[in-house]
Amino acid sequence: MARNSFSGMPMKTPRCEGSALPHLSKVPPSSFNNTHLEKCSWKTLSPLSHCEKVFGWRRRLFSSVKAITVEAPPKKEIVSEGPGVDYDAIVIGSGIGGLVTATQLAVKGAKVLVLEKYVIPGGSSGFYERDGYKFDVGSSVMFGFSDKGNINLITKALAAVGRKMEVVPDPTTVHYHLPGGLSIRVHKEFEDFLVELTSYFPHEKEGILRFYNECWKVFNSLNSLELKSLEEPLYLFGQFFKNPLACLTLAYYLPQNAGDIARKYIKDPDLLSFIDAECFIVSTVNALRTPMINASMVLCDRHFGGINYPIGGVGGIAENLAKGLVDNGGMIFYKANVTNIILENEKAVGVRLSDGREFYAKKIISNATRWDTFGRLLRPEELPKEEEQFQSLYVKAPSFLTIHIGIKEDVLPLGTDCHHFILEDDWGKLEEPYGSIFLSIPTILDSSLAPKGCHILHIFTTAWIDDWKGLSSNDYYIKKEAVADEIISRLEKTLFPGLKEAINFKEVGTPKTHRRFLARDDGTYGPIPRKTPKGLLGMPFNTTSVDGLYCVGDSCFPGQGVIAVAFSGMMCAHRVAADIGLEKRSEILDKGLHQVLRWFRTLA
Repeated sequence: MARNSFSGMPMKTPRCEGSALPHLSKVPPSSFNNTHLEKCSWKTLSPLSHCEKVFGWRRRLFSSVKAITVEAPPKKEIVSEGPGVDYDAIVIGSGIGGLVTATQLAVKGAKVLVLEKYVIPGGSSGFYERDGYKFDVGSSVMFGFSDKGNINLITKALAAVGRKMEVVPDPTTVHYHLPGGLSIRVHKEFEDFLVELTSYFPHEKEGILRFYNECWKVFNSLNSLELKSLEEPLYLFGQFFKNPLACLTLAYYLPQNAGDIARKYIKDPDLLSFIDAECFIVSTVNALRTPMINASMVLCDRHFGGINYPIGGVGGIAENLAKGLVDNGGMIFYKANVTNIILENEKAVGVRLSDGREFYAKKIISNATRWDTFGRLLRPEELPKEEEQFQSLYVKAPSFLTIHIGIKEDVLPLGTDCHHFILEDDWGKLEEPYGSIFLSIPTILDSSLAPKGCHILHIFTTAWIDDWKGLSSNDYYIKKEAVADEIISRLEKTLFPGLKEAINFKEVGTPKTHRRFLARDDGTYGPIPRKTPKGLLGMPFNTTSVDGLYCVGDSCFPGQGVIAVAFSGMMCAHRVAADIGLEKRSEILDKGLHQVLRWFRTLA
């Protein structure tokens, strides 16, 4: 569920005066409606800013925000007095997975309500603005944003609701800085990338070609299919008859991992470690624990459709989807904190908000993590056996320590790439907390995100919430600043001499920040396998064991990442549409397929 900023003591006190929310006193109450987001500025709504935290102005800030926030309406206006059906579907949370589900359903004619805890949409794909900087909350590496193929799912989701965003192509997906002096750029053109990689490993040229060719085999199979619900048998049979080879190829690779495929062709330990780093960016685990289908989607789409950054920032994706939802008859309410999923006769029929109000629908879709869905929104004693099985196979992925800084532009060398991955001297630290560093500089592609003469550095590294528990407020702040300083020192030594002196703005977030402002259990970003998985066999799809309840997002098939959660949203919308009569379905075939899928998951 969407929350936007990261806590931390900025180097420059932000402005939180009343003037930061312009002209509120001049807007009549009658003008506020569900589409007001298009007209309002959110420039200083950093939820745990310096002035909120240190000066105690949080109540003052949010009392001002309340005036421009669409809240769930009073019960008498819309909410049933009893357990009637107000909507075809209610979506809990407005992350990309939830918004894709909601918009896809809306364009099919469903009556959809999205309930969002925060004041703008997006979740970890949101944004916040401070001191002239516009920061992406999560990753700035955007897959699925091209104008060709079937895996350009962000483009398709926006187009479905009549929206389009201007993008800037990134000529280099990522620049690796790795042990042993490896400095490898992943160029947009696949052949250029192969030339650069084989220049470091000429003796493994054949193995490199064979591994990445297998990735392309998987990607091309995916890209040849219309991507809808794998839980809908009529769709599956239709795709199989249209393209049986692609379907059989994907079935073959479904239980396989990228690391096993790589080891069939590659022997050099440093090159295998490089493949681990490639997969770590996808899944935060090494190649042996990364499903081949997930790896192939990302390792090939970066060359097929390329990385394309949306002008104005990643947060524009969620904003445009939310506007498109409203344009197509859907509704989205902000400051609507869902605390319970209502069950009747073991069926999900509605939701209850923190203030006691209730909404009812034919289908309930949770964009929260599965741990939040089944551990918080449902009572723990209601945990279905299938969820117990899932949690026996997967644990919560790590969270991140995140640093947003603004810098003077002259500290960056000419020709600096937008995205970097840094692991300086020890392959063994790849998966350790704070071991490897992701770095995005989105102002390389869109200078409008920062004041003139400045750049944004978005730095993040994996971290576990246990490392931040049990600290006093003062010790927490001291540790946060110390860890951030160490990370920045590493970047200064490796990439940008003089970096610290060039900083004019800084915000630091920890796993506790991600938990608090993104409503993610322990700040997690999806599941990772407890042990070596059998590909994607153990990953749950959108339906759950609770009748009427569906899940969407990064703890569902196919997993983490913007393109993956958009895929999850497409699948979920298709399955829900069939279940409410907006798509063709066969009840007999549904039951048979669901039994087969449950059996497959037992093999994991």
